[in-house]
Amino acid sequence: MTPAQRSNLGRLLNPRHIAFVGGRDCLTAIGEAQRRGFRGAIWPVNPARSEMAGHPCFASVGDLPEPPDAVFLAVPAPAAVGVTAALSRAGAGGIVCYTAGFREAGPEGAALEAALVAAAGDLALIGPNCYGAISYLSQTALWPFAHGGDSPRGFGAAIVTQSGMLSSDITMTRRGLPLTHMISCGNQSVLSLEDFTDFLIDQPGVRAVGLHIEGLRSIPRFHAVALRAAANGIPIVALKTGASAIGAALTVSHTGSLSGSDDLYDALFARTGVIRVETPPELIETLKFLVVAGAPKANRVAGFTCSGGGATMLADRAERIGLSFPAVPDTLKPGLAGLLPPIATVSNPLDYTTPIWGQADRTGPVFDKAMDLTGAAAAVLVQDYPAPGLDESAGYYHADAGAFLRAAQARGLPAAVLATLHENIDPATRDWLAAEGIAPLLGIAEGLGAIRNATLWAERRADLAAAPPAPLAPARPMARLRGLDEAESKALLAAAGLPVPAARLCDGAGLAAAAAGLTFPVVLKMMGPRLAHKSDAGAVALNLGDSAAVLAAAQAMPARVAAYDPAAVTDRFLIEEMAPKPVAELLVGLRRDSEFGPVLTLAAGGVLVEILQDSASLLLPETPERIGAALSALRIAPLLAGYRGATAADREALLAVICRLQSLFLSRPDLAEIEINPLFACADRAVIVDALIHVLA
Repeated sequence: MTPAQRSNLGRLLNPRHIAFVGGRDCLTAIGEAQRRGFRGAIWPVNPARSEMAGHPCFASVGDLPEPPDAVFLAVPAPAAVGVTAALSRAGAGGIVCYTAGFREAGPEGAALEAALVAAAGDLALIGPNCYGAISYLSQTALWPFAHGGDSPRGFGAAIVTQSGMLSSDITMTRRGLPLTHMISCGNQSVLSLEDFTDFLIDQPGVRAVGLHIEGLRSIPRFHAVALRAAANGIPIVALKTGASAIGAALTVSHTGSLSGSDDLYDALFARTGVIRVETPPELIETLKFLVVAGAPKANRVAGFTCSGGGATMLADRAERIGLSFPAVPDTLKPGLAGLLPPIATVSNPLDYTTPIWGQADRTGPVFDKAMDLTGAAAAVLVQDYPAPGLDESAGYYHADAGAFLRAAQARGLPAAVLATLHENIDPATRDWLAAEGIAPLLGIAEGLGAIRNATLWAERRADLAAAPPAPLAPARPMARLRGLDEAESKALLAAAGLPVPAARLCDGAGLAAAAAGLTFPVVLKMMGPRLAHKSDAGAVALNLGDSAAVLAAAQAMPARVAAYDPAAVTDRFLIEEMAPKPVAELLVGLRRDSEFGPVLTLAAGGVLVEILQDSASLLLPETPERIGAALSALRIAPLLAGYRGATAADREALLAVICRLQSLFLSRPDLAEIEINPLFACADRAVIVDALIHVLA
């Protein structure tokens, strides 16, 4: 996005005048602009009509009184290119190109889209093939269908989606999410999701940004924008759809299948502090909590219900997602017990029981004391309000909610009133709570997930401020690749100072002499271009104690390999000293992804790769601290730490090997992939037992 396009995007979203170019679709769009409350000039453009929606029509964009700040364009695709060129020459601000029939329609449409981009110049063009844009702050709608949404207090969440229908659905939600902007970005031919996000995080009133992502046009650009958002204190919440099972071109290794594109999006989001959610309700509830209540400073929540079942549901869900409800210390329980009925049990979450329900003079002190005794950084009260017509008891609910919000406000705690069932907070109560800065959350899973998401964002933001990640290493186009065999791969690694077993490479006739120069026991491996996975082919013999055993293994091996693949048999062997028994086996893979650039994958190694599917991927370059954290997140981490009193691995040596592999990979652009499987994590060292490297041919 150029500076001129950024300025024009500001004009588009805060226009003085809007031109609507087209026919029937523009009638609806004009109605939506008026419904939204747009007070500027409306200029329909249609040579076949004298008026549209009560506004006189202009025959062409060249007849407009002045260059329009904003344009809603709904004419056939070929005509859209010419209109766009005319608007660009005239100095218009921006266009919502509702018109479809471009890249999504095939080669002819792709050519039209290229022409559209060339015609746009410095225009801020949204689309084509999109619903458009709504600014709830400037009361501007460039939108082709009925829409909802509001920003009653002048702040909220800005949302950018790559799905038109989802954007429309979110505007219609009755969950009480205040919105500042909605942008449906369509084909992103001129401006991309990254551009819109970069613009929105600087806009007054935008407290969080929600994204629906199918794919990103530029991973490095998104990386930079997301880091800037975190530095500005603007959370980004992403609903990523369209997961890919395998994101790597290479299929001979495990690394590609363990680091598909969805895993790499996880790595990107974790690196930049973006909150990933799984469903639209979780997206909305997370944004709502962040916008209305804010992010907790720590993972300590005080929970309140007037039901034992409600307290149990809170505790169960919190344990599953890692949300902490700290217990009241035993020595301090009497102070809280004295404020509760005798039937109540001091706990967190706390069921304060019905004898004091609805009595703010009784429940208020309970909320105050419990928040203090638990050291809460956030608070949640479960309340399901009665349906209309059955609301004789509503005053009791409001009394407790009022006492709760006053206790939270007095302590500056982000807080929520949480309905167990989605529909059980009426609009008036929802709006009252939000006006008081208390998030009205809907659903146990989505509500507690929202609080945990906000907490994780605050923690990650603090980490980013202390140690900002380096810019991503660039992606490189992959040409033809050549695979090195294990002997060649290990020679390359040894030359870089990495630990590999002492070894000799020879043919069958030289086996005895080669073995004599090594310390027994040794391993014998047949080398060949069709033996990437030697264990599967029977091309490995372990624990050979003398030269006679080596010769016997070499005589038996060709038959086993031939049964696997007759063309794989060779007369080339690697003999190497047996590595010491490891504490655990790891896979360490480095590869170049066409979108994300260099990637490091850590996983349980050896035969456990397929069984456990226990892996973590990081985008490079990465710090030793973050690599260490990824190791600690693996399910085999307890083995590395010395499970149940067993010997622990030398973690310092292990990290040193992984970091040296990263340095080698980043310094050698000719390396396409390195896979170490297994890397032995031993008590006193780390040893590369098997390696597979691909280089650019």
